[in-house]
Amino acid sequence: MTGQVTGQVYDQLARIEDKCARIEDKYARSEALLSRVEDKMENAATRMNEAARQSDLAALRNEVRGLTDRTRRLPGTGALVLTAIITAVLTVVLMVAVQRLNLDSLLPPRAAPTTAQ
Repeated sequence: MTGQVTGQVYDQLARIEDKCARIEDKYARSEALLSRVEDKMENAATRMNEAARQSDLAALRNEVRGLTDRTRRLPGTGALVLTAIITAVLTVVLMVAVQRLNLDSLLPPRAAPTTAQ
């Protein structure tokens, strides 16, 4: 009878060992699958970060382009100097015309000089 019990114990141990081997195989396949999923997630995250960076760069590029366009429409140094010269000449001409036509009364009165005491 002892031989029979020992045989049953060995059979049970063999079945347990077989089940453990199958569990280990399933665990190894699951681990490999999780590793592939992790790699895919890392790749997707990298691509999303790159896309976000590209989007930020495109928005920045558009903003700089808009600023450049607005800056180009501003008058240049030559136009500003010409405007200043024309303004000065017109001011002198108008002042001379006011004095020649005796229109001094249109000018504001001069402040009286103060005497120091």
